[in-house]
Amino acid sequence: MMRIVIAGGHGKIARHLTRELTRHGHEVIGLIRSDSQIADLTADGATPVVIDMENSSTSEVAALLSGADAAVFAAGAGAGGSEERRKAVDLGGSVLLADAAEAAGVARFIQISSTGTEKVRDGRIPGDVPADFLGYLQAKLAAEEDLVARPLTWTIVRPGGLVDDAGTGRVRLSPAGPGLAEEQATVPREDVAAVLAELITGGAAERRIVHLVSGDDTISSAVAAFA
Repeated sequence: MMRIVIAGGHGKIARHLTRELTRHGHEVIGLIRSDSQIADLTADGATPVVIDMENSSTSEVAALLSGADAAVFAAGAGAGGSEERRKAVDLGGSVLLADAAEAAGVARFIQISSTGTEKVRDGRIPGDVPADFLGYLQAKLAAEEDLVARPLTWTIVRPGGLVDDAGTGRVRLSPAGPGLAEEQATVPREDVAAVLAELITGGAAERRIVHLVSGDDTISSAVAAFA
């Protein structure tokens, strides 16, 4: 049995992931920002912990990671959030969790990023990116760049357009990185969570950035290709 700590535990992907992990007997600690979210996480099988990560110290978060096998950064202010919150949550939250993972000796770190981050690399402002999405991509890219420089056993997952359709169990997982043109395609959040669960429990795609959309491969075979 593994112990997994998920920051942003009330998010849609995080809740799917929690249910998938706990269904297989793993322990999940869900970090949430409000007492109103406790009941949902409890119903999902997680142990909820209310914490304001925008105003928490590394040592406080590291204490929650003590004894964990993996940390998952699933938090986000979203494209519709303010610029200040995107920097505080999408970037600052990831940096804080990574700092805490290092301090607690938790090597395995999964970061949920976004397709399109390569478009804003080197300060580029592409014309096809809406203004309210630009800052989100910039924050996600900065979080990626912070993580890849660390000695952690990280995996960065860039999902395509997220939809709430039921998962199909079929995906396409491909290498991502500088120069890759990531086409606009979608993927159900439930399938994203299933891929994350495979990555966490199987240890594939260590120190890799992967792009995830719906496809023809089973989730197990898609992840196994990165073992």
